[in-house]
Amino acid sequence: MYDLTIIGGGPAGTSAAITAARGGAAVLLLERGRFPRHKVCGEFVSAESLSLLGGLLGSRHGDLLRAAVQIPRARVFVDGRTLETSVDPPAASIARLDLDAALWELAAESGVEARQSTTVQRITGRGPFRVATSEGDFESRALINASGRWSNLSPPPGGESVPRGKWLGLKAHFGEPSPPASVDLYFFEGGYCGVQPVELRSRASLPGRVNACAMVRADVASTLSEVFAQHPALYQRSRHWQPLSEPVSTAPLIFRHPQPERENILLTGDAAGFVDPFVGDGISLALRSGALAAESLAPFVRGGTLLGQSATEYRRNYKRQLGPIFRASSKIRRMLLLPRSVRVPMLFLLESVPAVTRYLVRRTR
Repeated sequence: MYDLTIIGGGPAGTSAAITAARGGAAVLLLERGRFPRHKVCGEFVSAESLSLLGGLLGSRHGDLLRAAVQIPRARVFVDGRTLETSVDPPAASIARLDLDAALWELAAESGVEARQSTTVQRITGRGPFRVATSEGDFESRALINASGRWSNLSPPPGGESVPRGKWLGLKAHFGEPSPPASVDLYFFEGGYCGVQPVELRSRASLPGRVNACAMVRADVASTLSEVFAQHPALYQRSRHWQPLSEPVSTAPLIFRHPQPERENILLTGDAAGFVDPFVGDGISLALRSGALAAESLAPFVRGGTLLGQSATEYRRNYKRQLGPIFRASSKIRRMLLLPRSVRVPMLFLLESVPAVTRYLVRRTR
């Protein structure tokens, strides 16, 4: 009987596992894939989560954070205009290939029983839980679902969603000499693409790598080369890029109101709610929600509260601390999806009054 079983070994799951194990819990961490691996992700870690990430990494992997590319500004290219604002304090660009592998290794070093290539097939109970997997059955007093946006264990999509057809996520690394130290967002009808510099631990001495990550409607583009062709400035910039990784994709991308708890199971990261990728806070929300879930369960693990009380506390804290990010990003997304005749005057305001742009950036943090 484990104190806590966590399903999913991404930033949300490992953040929860490390936090809980360091607090004395007996933790089982299950991941259906294997590390290291590329994931569709902007690889942007906002400043609000850097101290949390630093605490998780500790001295063992502190170099990952110290060597991260700093991102002190953001540029938005839309409707022929360029909106630019500072990112203060600067964010960090960290490849998921490195981040996920480091956090997984630290979870194991923290005393977590960490199992890869283990698929969860079924969960029964409301506490304690029985978890049926491809490697056998396990019992656990508490359970965290960090299995991602689109797994058989996450709640069915409901509430608001992106309209007009199926949306895809696409990502790859490319070689670009001396890329600017900014996160650049190129918007076009039917999607957008984010580009920022990034490094890999194994190739840190070879500068000139960018991460290109796009969200696009399936009837507009299905490959990154097709995405690049949708925006003139992005097309010109990408013409001489050299592929440095195989592209990866994910689909469908569906937005819904966050659901941080269901039947005493705590949901974290994308399993709880998928935030608009262009705000660049996906990793941050995963790390924060994972740690918050583990902290909320700590009194239950110690025997001081009932599981339902800890679940209620997590739901309340999640909505108070992380809910405003989802609401703000949803409003910005709806603005960007307005007809061009309505959108252009709003963009003119943002271009003319930089303070408004900075305010919108702060609202998504």
